[in-house]
Amino acid sequence: MKLLVIKIETNHEVEDALTIFSQDNLNALGTESRNRSDFEQAGWLHDSTVVELDDIKDLPKDMQFMAYFDEEADKDELVKKFAQKLNELKGYGLNIGDGKISSNYIADQDWNTAWQKYYHVINFSRHLAIVPEWEDYQPAFSDQKLIKLDPGLAFGTGNHKTTQLAMMGLERALTKPMRVVDVGTGSGILAISAAKLGASDVLATDISDESMTATQENMKLNGLSNIKVQKTSLLKDVKGKFDIILANILAEILVELIPQLDSHLNENGQVIFSGIDYLQMPKIKAALDKNGFKIDLTMRQGRWVGLCITRKEH
Repeated sequence: MKLLVIKIETNHEVEDALTIFSQDNLNALGTESRNRSDFEQAGWLHDSTVVELDDIKDLPKDMQFMAYFDEEADKDELVKKFAQKLNELKGYGLNIGDGKISSNYIADQDWNTAWQKYYHVINFSRHLAIVPEWEDYQPAFSDQKLIKLDPGLAFGTGNHKTTQLAMMGLERALTKPMRVVDVGTGSGILAISAAKLGASDVLATDISDESMTATQENMKLNGLSNIKVQKTSLLKDVKGKFDIILANILAEILVELIPQLDSHLNENGQVIFSGIDYLQMPKIKAALDKNGFKIDLTMRQGRWVGLCITRKEH
């Protein structure tokens, strides 16, 4: 089997946006970034690392972004969609660098032997650490929960600011056993976080078969049995109500989700959003206000915003 690789010469400012776009909109099998700063910083380590930048093949000017797709995917259509996305991001005032897009095909095993070096332990907080399954990590605190992940060709590894903002909101909101739904679950990382933090039961929804498989595999890695998966668009066909509705997806999709919140949220329930570029905040605020919700807490890292949301008081 071969994989189609779309490579973009761009800037680190758009890494998160391109990653989310690839995963949520284009159903990429996986993504990878090569940042010039990673090579430069490797030479600053106080060990035996020696980095000769002149000797590195294809060293990026700032960042190379790669998205991986099935070889049967429509290459020309994907290139067109990435070009449109770059233009959109440029319109937001982001630096897109050269914006040069190219494509090629690689053998599947080339990826399988290459990607592990990019994933390491993320010691996220006092309560949570994200640990690739091959890493041996001993928590600093005896009650720190470990989220074991096999990133593989899945999506959602905890590296991105949007995931971490959602996890911050979840830690704040989940103060007792609660019912949680993770909308657009990806690899299942936020659903697993909820279960590790003490949720009584968790539902993980996504529109892609790959996400369902990845979530189930990561559930097994973590020995969890209180997470259910449902393939659906947002909360369509989802039964019951939840104490926490969690969604780390792009702003334009969150706008579609907002009208579904009220009928799926328990009394005194909370909503946690992430994946919002700060320039998209006005449309999110307007949609929330129209549907009877208010923002209780705003979290921001770089361009990305996370929100803790409740119903308006009547």
